[in-house]
Amino acid sequence: MSFQKLGLSESILKAIADQGYSNPTPIQVQSIPIILEKKDVLAGAQTGTGKTAGFTLPMLELLMQKNVKKQKHQIRALVLTPTRELAAQVENNIEIYSRYLPLTSAVVFGGVGINPQKAKLKKGVDILVATPGRLLDLVGQKSLDLSRVEFLVLDEADRMLDMGFIHDIKKVLALLPNHRQNLLFSATFSDSIKKLADNLLNEPALIEVARRNTSAESIAQAVYHVDKGRKKELLSHLIQKENWKQVLVFMRTKHGANKLTKQLELDGISAAAIHGNKSQGARTKALADFKAGSIRVLVATDIAARGIDIDQLPHVVNFELPNISEDYVHRIGRTGRAGNDGEAVSLVCIDEKDYLKDIEKLIKKDIKKIYEDGFDVDPSIKAEPIQRGRGGQQKGRGGRGGSQRSGSRNPNNSRGSNSSSGARGQRGSGNSRSQSNAHRGSNRGR
Repeated sequence: MSFQKLGLSESILKAIADQGYSNPTPIQVQSIPIILEKKDVLAGAQTGTGKTAGFTLPMLELLMQKNVKKQKHQIRALVLTPTRELAAQVENNIEIYSRYLPLTSAVVFGGVGINPQKAKLKKGVDILVATPGRLLDLVGQKSLDLSRVEFLVLDEADRMLDMGFIHDIKKVLALLPNHRQNLLFSATFSDSIKKLADNLLNEPALIEVARRNTSAESIAQAVYHVDKGRKKELLSHLIQKENWKQVLVFMRTKHGANKLTKQLELDGISAAAIHGNKSQGARTKALADFKAGSIRVLVATDIAARGIDIDQLPHVVNFELPNISEDYVHRIGRTGRAGNDGEAVSLVCIDEKDYLKDIEKLIKKDIKKIYEDGFDVDPSIKAEPIQRGRGGQQKGRGGRGGSQRSGSRNPNNSRGSNSSSGARGQRGSGNSRSQSNAHRGSNRGR
């Protein structure tokens, strides 16, 4: 099927063609006609399958069908995302696909000055992409009006719930008109997502293009068993031996990401870290350098990695397995996008054996196990509890903590933590709460 058969206008089709796209992805084939019928949607698809265009294209079409001349643009569509990077990515897609339309868009998130955002909103926009925290700050300062919103999109809704955004989402919903079209897009369907959908959506169409919590077939997965103390050495060895040119590496903590980045640089491998304690400017530069090939390795935490969208990223490495099994699917979904093949490698020590079992149970497949020559595992090493976040202990090997949906209970996800400042778009604009948190490394409102 081609985009021409999906009921989109010539102006939108021209913008799609400019990007070199001719055939829609499965999620786009299913979602676009349903959204054009003005139905609410609960859609699930693996990361990298084109969810953003799946809601952006029909939303633009409907906005144009109802477009009327106004003295000033008013916010008619609101897209909520969990992270700054994802918000910027979504708004960039909206700009691309609306380039031949008389519609304006803007993105607002924390970690940067609020005044330029207020100035742009004052001029009027049709479509607003936002992180929940900064959005509520702007509402509190009476800088935007949500009373005419016709479309609400929750993108990466599962991650927003994991990060404790449910209360902010409820506050936003209370500001919107009752009559609107709701689109909920998620990489996975959890019980909490279904509960949110029950309360938010009106007789929604259910779209699921792949079995829940499955990994894409285009991704070759492998596990390297290695002692914890030799993971850095093995990673450098693999990068150099296999001549990997572009590698996204996942860590559990910001401190760990910084330490690994320094070690890679000492080993002669160009690297940068991206996480919630980095300024927005540093995060933007690191991502741009990585996409441009100026650095070989980008070391990221799960929160910061949402919104990293690179069509031909060849390699993802789990330096540490995630404590939430579903996050494994999110992580490796950064590669193998847009019909390209990808490789996902996990470095697994004895401490993580139950995390690995939980992941394999979730994705319903055994991952290929590799023992690299020269990196024999020491059988005398005993498993130890995994330290998570600021030193809070995760449940031990018998506790099966990897399968728990810790969400906002994770110390790194609490709303006052450093991680929170990155995850929630670093809410605040210089208010007293932001100032009181400044000593904790928060960039809120800066």
